[in-house]
Amino acid sequence: MPNFELVTAADVQLMQGLAQRVTATRPDLANSDATLGELAWNWGKGHATDGATWPRRLWFSDRNLVAWSWAHLPHRVSRSDGSVKDITGAYLAYQVHPDHAALVDEVIDWYDATAADIERTVMPSAADEFALKRWAAHGYETDPASLGDAGTWTQLNRRDLTEVEQPVLPHGFRFRTADEAGPKAAVQAHLDAWAPSTYTAEGYEGVRKTAPYRGDLHLLVEAPDGTMASSTIMWLDEANETAEFEPVGTHPDYRRLGLGRAMLLHGMHLVRAAGATHTTVACLGAPGHPQARGLYYSVGFREFTRDVPLIKTRTAG
Repeated sequence: MPNFELVTAADVQLMQGLAQRVTATRPDLANSDATLGELAWNWGKGHATDGATWPRRLWFSDRNLVAWSWAHLPHRVSRSDGSVKDITGAYLAYQVHPDHAALVDEVIDWYDATAADIERTVMPSAADEFALKRWAAHGYETDPASLGDAGTWTQLNRRDLTEVEQPVLPHGFRFRTADEAGPKAAVQAHLDAWAPSTYTAEGYEGVRKTAPYRGDLHLLVEAPDGTMASSTIMWLDEANETAEFEPVGTHPDYRRLGLGRAMLLHGMHLVRAAGATHTTVACLGAPGHPQARGLYYSVGFREFTRDVPLIKTRTAG
């Protein structure tokens, strides 16, 4: 790989600051890669293992970050079941402040130069009409693999917190926080919900060091036998009075018991008490992925915006 600058923890904090400014003015442009919580989660859990394949570029105006690009280049990942997977294509996460929309052409040029001769994918917001036209002008097309019932596009869901019903857990279950349960339990809860997963204890340590992670807003549901059956992290953006759930998962043996629903409602009460007026959560939006969407809709979330998966093949110019 050429000698590119790699994403650092300090870079992520600058990116989060831009995410907050975009959220304040055009929240529909804050796609699923570029929210306060998603940036923290992706950086924290993956930088120790994948950081060497994460080149980036930052654009500034009057010392303020106004655009960034974060490329994910080909690499091998190891999963919790002992398997490995080779990622052969490139993926781009990026954000451009709407007052500097023209920078998207520089973002695209940088990506094409950085991932030359590799299949390239990206998911801009469907609300960003200007950016979509520019990506098309550079040869990017709708990714056919993302279409249909099993499509991979993401929708961002939102709900306000004016009225939140009280959570109800089955007998013997109780809410815990990561501060109470400890790192080992928090990691195992995620591994159980998302197996096979690339998550590790080292990845969780990275997550814990990111801003604005709070162990008291990292929720778990403990089963009567001590298993951490559900978990989620809530990322509170005090400047915008909003909170994001990312990730959300339940152990396969404890699904369809209402644990995820109760955990989300409990989390909403906690972040409302901390000053949030609305919450967000992302999920796959295609018809063939109804489970998470159904859960979120059951507690009042509705689609706010969605991403558009685009691709440029090796042979495209």
